[in-house]
Amino acid sequence: MTQNTDYISVGKIATAEYIEKKSRFIATVYPINSEEEAFSLINAEKKKYWDARHTCYAFRLKAAVPYEKYGDDGEPSGTAGLPILDVLKGREVLNCLITVTRYFGGVLLGTGGLVRAYSTSAKQALENGGLVKKLLYRESRIAIDYSLLGKIEHTIEKKGYIQGEKVFTDKVGLSVFTPEEEAESFALEMENITNGALKAEKGDIKYIEVPL
Repeated sequence: MTQNTDYISVGKIATAEYIEKKSRFIATVYPINSEEEAFSLINAEKKKYWDARHTCYAFRLKAAVPYEKYGDDGEPSGTAGLPILDVLKGREVLNCLITVTRYFGGVLLGTGGLVRAYSTSAKQALENGGLVKKLLYRESRIAIDYSLLGKIEHTIEKKGYIQGEKVFTDKVGLSVFTPEEEAESFALEMENITNGALKAEKGDIKYIEVPL
């Protein structure tokens, strides 16, 4: 799985329930990072709802071409896993798993009813989890005099950068996250503001979550 571009994912684990003609559908959404993690969670859901008729799923992982898998767990082909996957594709969500467990209510739903139920429950779980944009940013660390804190923070806010941890000692230590291509210009701007006294130390490249 490549890790070199921004992408949309789900912010947290969340669930949703949907009733269709006495059948109960329990959807759960998970942020994931690998296929192994996805199947571990799917198996855990099957154990949790051991007495249910079906536990269907779909997941998408970030790659040059998104890696996708789905399963119907005994439901008619195309009525469960694929509609769940279509929910993820429709919102362009990656690194995300949705499982939907069905307790059969005694009434056959037909193809259309199944597609609607699995799609609706998956959408509701995804909404409950909240979508986030994963932005690939470079961390820079700076240590500044207290007298410059307001000016530096104003510059960070004006540029739209993300301020991280703040540590107070004899100076103020700041973590600042900028797009990778702007890390050098940020460092130069910090030097200009402080007449060359401040040197920004480059940190790691990491993903930062921003709510959508």
